[in-house]
Amino acid sequence: MSSSQGVPNAVPDTQLGLTLDEIQLLRHGQQAVAAAGGSTSSRAASRASSQGLLLMDSSSLSALGRHFDRVMQHIQQQMAYLSAQSETVTMNVYDRAGNMIDNVDAEIARYHEIIRQIEELELEFDRIAHIRDIVRDYRRRAEELERELERSGGSGGSSRRHGHGHGHSSHRSHGHSSSGRHRS
Repeated sequence: MSSSQGVPNAVPDTQLGLTLDEIQLLRHGQQAVAAAGGSTSSRAASRASSQGLLLMDSSSLSALGRHFDRVMQHIQQQMAYLSAQSETVTMNVYDRAGNMIDNVDAEIARYHEIIRQIEELELEFDRIAHIRDIVRDYRRRAEELERELERSGGSGGSSRRHGHGHGHSSHRSHGHSSSGRHRS
């Protein structure tokens, strides 16, 4: 792999086929992983992130992938909680509709706010899933390159450069913006 802006084994995050929002989420994820890590690779990932780069070694990509898995799990838990809350609101509105007309408007407003939050979380989940999938793909590629280097006895400096050029543009097709997916 070639060096980007003085950081070996790194790719500019603007070339990953991500929207601006997704790039911000990726950089935030890299910073969170770096803050939690404290290792040399964490510091390298932090430097790369501040330069707008994604490190392409399997260790960094694996840590980043685990981070996005945790974020997505947290979002799913929030969505489940909010879905349960919306059911409660619906039941409360149904049960009290005859006697509490004044409270119905408040419950409907609360219900709309919960639905709005669910839609935002779904959008955020889709963005994180997209980033996580790209990270997984690059991790897989990095691991393949590392195995290839191990098989060739580590003397494959030119094979790294060669392997970097293949398939890079394939992620541009993933660069869709999901910002309108859940809203009408």
